[in-house]
Amino acid sequence: MIVEDSTVVRVLLTHIVERDPRLTVSAAVASAEEALACIGQVKPDVISMDIRLPGMDGLEATARIMSDHPTPIVVIADAVEDASLKISMNALRAGALTVVEKPVGLATDGYERLADTICTQLFIMSSVPVIRRRAIGGGARAPREAMPLATSADFQDLGYLALAASTGGPPALARVLDALPADFPAPVLVVQHMGAAFMEGFAGWLDSLSPIRVAVARDGELALPGRAYVAPGDRHLTLTPGGVLRLSGAAPVSGQRPSATVLFQSLARSVGSRTVAALLTGMGEDGAKGLSELRAAGGFTIAEHESSAVVYGMPAAAVKLGAARAVLSLDLIGPRIAQLARRREDA
Repeated sequence: MIVEDSTVVRVLLTHIVERDPRLTVSAAVASAEEALACIGQVKPDVISMDIRLPGMDGLEATARIMSDHPTPIVVIADAVEDASLKISMNALRAGALTVVEKPVGLATDGYERLADTICTQLFIMSSVPVIRRRAIGGGARAPREAMPLATSADFQDLGYLALAASTGGPPALARVLDALPADFPAPVLVVQHMGAAFMEGFAGWLDSLSPIRVAVARDGELALPGRAYVAPGDRHLTLTPGGVLRLSGAAPVSGQRPSATVLFQSLARSVGSRTVAALLTGMGEDGAKGLSELRAAGGFTIAEHESSAVVYGMPAAAVKLGAARAVLSLDLIGPRIAQLARRREDA
């Protein structure tokens, strides 16, 4: 189902979707109210949701759909409008799975790439199971034996925290960062798989929710304690032994750039045992190999438990490799990291 108030964009999206043999348009409507009125009859496998709609906006529509007719939702947003970005990020918190850039026209630069991205995301997300009123971090907790307690000896010198996520990641990252104190004693490095056009807005959104400062990482920048640095779109983020951030346009790893594995591997080489790393919700296997190397280097590694992960792909791959020292539901990850930091301060 396509939900888009602009007739021109609605027709364009219909054209983009219909030319892909994997997809069929079951309905194309101009408002959230129309979508809610027919969703029970249409029963779409996935919804393309505009965020700036007349009447009920895309955020409220997402919340209503996830409450009454749980369906995978892909937000289609204007990446350059701050208001749209904020609504888009909050729609992800309400249950939407991902956000992609809105197409402008057939003759615009990058149209084919953008059209392919939209179709691929719609197809992939159509198979993601979603549940009614999904509470981020809710559900059954991990088995007690999967949550080993850390001691003050684990981190005599906590140097860095690394977080990585893909599908379902923005609200999960917000939850983890919200649990950290404003005086968190280490730099935080973040990889989130998302379109490059959204990264500045995404970092700004996290900054508005987090006790610590959040910004997009800059090449050559010194990573400072109590700051979070988000990998920019389409660039790998790494750390030198001297604590300097580096950005790279090297080939994608596991189909991703930025790649969680690339970040974790750089931390394993440069700071090893002084690192805490958490691999959160996401599709695919990115991050698993890097997390394994980081654990082998002495880092404290965490994978999100299946009970809270929107998509149990990346964390599952890490667990399968034995890369995670702890497997925790989302609501426990932030507090555990804060606990480790406090114990480091006490030590």
